[in-house]
Amino acid sequence: MGEAGRETDAERRLDAQLAVVAACQHGILTLADLTALGCSERAVHRRAAVGRLHRLHRGVYALVPASLVSARGRDLAAVLACGPSAALSHRSAAELHGLRSSTRATVEVIVPGRSTHGHLGIEVHRSVNLTAQDITRVDGIPVTTVSRTLVDLAAGVPGRQLERALDQAEVLRIFDLDALLDQIERNRTTRAAHRLAATLERHVAGSTVTRSELEEWFLALCRDAGLPAPEVNAYVDPGDGAPGLRPDFVWRQAAVAVEVDGAATHLTRAAFEADRARDLRLVGAGWRVLRVTWRQLHERPREIAATLRALLTPAQAAG
Repeated sequence: MGEAGRETDAERRLDAQLAVVAACQHGILTLADLTALGCSERAVHRRAAVGRLHRLHRGVYALVPASLVSARGRDLAAVLACGPSAALSHRSAAELHGLRSSTRATVEVIVPGRSTHGHLGIEVHRSVNLTAQDITRVDGIPVTTVSRTLVDLAAGVPGRQLERALDQAEVLRIFDLDALLDQIERNRTTRAAHRLAATLERHVAGSTVTRSELEEWFLALCRDAGLPAPEVNAYVDPGDGAPGLRPDFVWRQAAVAVEVDGAATHLTRAAFEADRARDLRLVGAGWRVLRVTWRQLHERPREIAATLRALLTPAQAAG
């Protein structure tokens, strides 16, 4: 076999080795990975030039074009580009932990210290008090812990979005109040820690778990109108011996329930009949049921608020 043939065999063996390593790293390879497998920097540049490697950041490559890299691969590549002490953070970390989704084009990464080095497509946050205990791994990606993520998240999202992240942490059973209080104490000079502490004072994690944006709109309407806070998706026992019901919103003392109806889930014949059967059970148990549509929420919010205020006022006065 000639020299060209031996080179081809070597290239094929290297391709197989690179594929094995990349498969464990969401398709991502660093320059250190490549050189450890015997690929010189010159060979790396040659492979990139012919499309056998695709440069994502300085010293970070993928086996496929950037447009085909998975979300996890994009996250890992951003972290690796920022150095060995970096971790996914803020909104990107919240998405990885399952606390909220994100549509941001950039990946958020946190690094210790005060470095000013930037990276295209990466939003780099710097922290002088980031410790090794603040970092964990999810799917092989270094990421800030849930408690640190929630502190960082408090710096950049509106109050209701922070509440929803806390709710989701409780739903996922990853909410740790002690860890959050520790983070607040260690970051007590920051605005984010103050915002998170204030949110924990007024909001019980898991108490307002909404199931749709329509429910979010209604909850915002209640708050904007200064109405008493309802229970969200709470169980109600009509006392008729049948299984309990779970209205979207409940004011238990006033025996008032609200259902927000979206066209996608409530306009089929089966859903229509099921909704009315639920209403009959609640009304039979002495509840007043109000159904609110998307159009009403957007076009007649004041009328909805006034109706609810009238329904709730007698109960408030009695209390």
